[in-house]
Amino acid sequence: MKQYILSRLGYTLVTFFVIATFTFFLMQTLPGSPFNDERLSDVQKERMMERYGLDKPVPLQYVTYIGNIFKGDFGVSFQYDGRAVVDIIGERIGASVVLGLQSLVVGSIVGILLGIIAAYKHNTPIDYGAMILSVIGLSVPSFVFAGLLQYWIGVRLQWLPVAFWEGFEFSILPTISLSVFVVATLARFMRSEMLDVLGQDYIVTAKAKGLTNFNVIFKHSIRNAAIPIMTILGPMTVSLLTGTLVIEKIFSIPGLGEQFVKSIITNDFPMIMGVTLFYSILFIGVVLLIDIMYGIVDPRIRVAGGNRS
Repeated sequence: MKQYILSRLGYTLVTFFVIATFTFFLMQTLPGSPFNDERLSDVQKERMMERYGLDKPVPLQYVTYIGNIFKGDFGVSFQYDGRAVVDIIGERIGASVVLGLQSLVVGSIVGILLGIIAAYKHNTPIDYGAMILSVIGLSVPSFVFAGLLQYWIGVRLQWLPVAFWEGFEFSILPTISLSVFVVATLARFMRSEMLDVLGQDYIVTAKAKGLTNFNVIFKHSIRNAAIPIMTILGPMTVSLLTGTLVIEKIFSIPGLGEQFVKSIITNDFPMIMGVTLFYSILFIGVVLLIDIMYGIVDPRIRVAGGNRS
């Protein structure tokens, strides 16, 4: 098990290094400069480039950048007059986490229940309707739902606020916008798993023993069908955080996603790279945790991963 965990950690470090490298060199290809303000003279621009080390050769900038990253230093923001990127991320991540977790909880509950109902009502109008809704949820981007909700619920009906982040009611519309994809994904996945479980011999035996449909579904079927759901919930959690980028901008939520969009507009390279690496760390960490959990639950995975001791 120790060898298996160490090998997973090694893959994680290599993956992070590759992402950091690609992120750095992609930033070099962006057009323009962080200091495009027309009010700055050429001399002032040169001094700004020198201040932030952008006048140095690219290979030297890269070595410095990689070295700082592994010390936990993501650099300083050009947009906020030299404030540490790590500090800005810490201030902004709260709203993004709240929005992402709310969307995950709402989407998971609705999606799993919808998948269970669709499987139980297999080949009926309810099943077809649930799958049509799932296809729509997977096909239509979240920002389209966001715009529709803002117009109909916020503007026309005036039931909920359409922007800003000043209380729970301000989070309802963006939460619904983000949770649609979760509902659609989990509904299709849960339906497929439930149909597979419901066709197993032990379910047929349980029914033959006279167990009620409630006991068959909630005490036998769901427990086994829900195990594979854990595989996608981890990466989906991180995806929701990254998926808030556009939603936060649409609803004017002061989260990390809105800050990321601003950084792209202003060519704030350290901020762009810092947020990208932060999301990468989250995603890689979740995948690593899932790998380790699978290795604990199923020893065959450890053997396949190289631990044959």
